[in-house]
Amino acid sequence: MKIPGSRLAAALVGGALLASSLGAQGVTTAAIAGTVTGQGGAPLAGAVIAATHVPSGTKYGTVTRSDGRFYLGAMRVGGPYEVTVRAIGFEPKTLSGINLELGITTDLAFTMNPTLVRLDAVAITAEGGQMSSARTGASTTVSGDALSAFPTIGRTITDFTRLTPQATGFGSFAGLDNRFNNISVDGSYFNNSFGLSGQPGGRTGVSPIPLDAVDQLQVAIAPYDVRQGNFTGAGVNAVTKSGTNEFSGSVYTVQRDQSLVGRKAGDVSFDPGTFTFKQFGARLSGPIIRNKLFFFANYEGDGYKAPGTTFLANTGGQPVAGNTTRVLASDMTAMSTFLQQKFNYATGPFAGWNLETPSSRIIAKLDWNVNEKNKASLRYIQLDSRSDNPVSNSSSLGFGSRRDNLNSMSFQNSGYAIMENIRSLVAEWNS
Repeated sequence: MKIPGSRLAAALVGGALLASSLGAQGVTTAAIAGTVTGQGGAPLAGAVIAATHVPSGTKYGTVTRSDGRFYLGAMRVGGPYEVTVRAIGFEPKTLSGINLELGITTDLAFTMNPTLVRLDAVAITAEGGQMSSARTGASTTVSGDALSAFPTIGRTITDFTRLTPQATGFGSFAGLDNRFNNISVDGSYFNNSFGLSGQPGGRTGVSPIPLDAVDQLQVAIAPYDVRQGNFTGAGVNAVTKSGTNEFSGSVYTVQRDQSLVGRKAGDVSFDPGTFTFKQFGARLSGPIIRNKLFFFANYEGDGYKAPGTTFLANTGGQPVAGNTTRVLASDMTAMSTFLQQKFNYATGPFAGWNLETPSSRIIAKLDWNVNEKNKASLRYIQLDSRSDNPVSNSSSLGFGSRRDNLNSMSFQNSGYAIMENIRSLVAEWNS
């Protein structure tokens, strides 16, 4: 069914507004909290707090309350940040190199010195986010540095969610099925709506977004936080990268085949079969207007190919053993010819054919620093994927297994393909 462009645009905008108002059950930002005191531990009220995200020049500001405490929320994850405190009658104090983690409030404490007293040592302390007083439950945060450094074969986020102590299997946490999780990307629901897999792309076995586009990843187990919900397993929350004041880009390729797989585990031999995997990707980000407007774009395409069958038809008189079946090659050829001539149906080969899984994914993002109190972003994700599958193995009709074995063979086109395509548009306003 074709949708007119105007209706499609309206649907996308409506979906984005609905996601922002009703469906945003994921955390996309970080925060800083702390205290400012003078000598003797007396709280300083009205001290000005200014935090700057150094790579992009994004600024956040607030003042301390009567008890000397302050809070800066809805901040961009990562860093480094530079936090400066100014108060009348006291020397300004600056703390640099602060990196913020997704969904974590980082605690800082500043001790200010009067302007008439000059000390070589500055009493500034900072407590990391892992010991944050605002923590709402067990959670694991995987930083961008860890995503870049840790090994991964599948190049999917599930390779990193296993770092969570409560992980019990492929996408499973605390013993619950992975379909009980809630996956969000940039605060928007990103679950598999069909229900046959725990995440988008799961039915075709591909990653829904490029791994190079993920900035930070968080797995929350039973958080006491009204911002997170809609799950009984775990909340898997990812935020994507944004542009900075510096242009940055990369071009990468990943390839593997059976020659890179081990063939023995101790004294036990292992045959990995024949397969190939090739992936190509490119990423580019930078400023449109320095300190104001930024872009990020990432494309990734890959293809997996593996034998659909290793069984061979019998040419006549051969023993039925190994991968040689009792099915005669002459019978398979005759059947294929009959279907082509009678019904114009192409069966494809019955031996030596492959199963393929091609996919491509795109992410594009714009970030706008409206002012110190308002930040906006617009993000688009597209996934196109297809997975070839052999003939169904259903035995409901009483015929037993219909897949290739010593007693039966199938044609390539007797199988089916699963397609999983995604279009996701999300607008976010942090104020």
